[in-house]
Amino acid sequence: MPNDYFQSMSGGLESPAAQAVAITTSNTADLSVFPRALYATTAGTVRVTMMEGGAIVTLPILVGVPLPVRVRRVWTTGTTASGIVGVW
Repeated sequence: MPNDYFQSMSGGLESPAAQAVAITTSNTADLSVFPRALYATTAGTVRVTMMEGGAIVTLPILVGVPLPVRVRRVWTTGTTASGIVGVW
């Protein structure tokens, strides 16, 4: 069994991600988990609703570069990036 030398430490928003999930874009459904960053395998834009709700914004996302946003929805309409992954 591998040793986890950081097991007793509390994680924060600046800590490395420990979980990841492929994001399915939707115009109607919120994500089941609020990620702390998004990654993409194809650059483009992501149209998102931020975690606290409110305005819908469109943001550029680059391949392999974390986009440090906490979002509740990634919209199908207005999103051109693909291979989107959320980490937390």
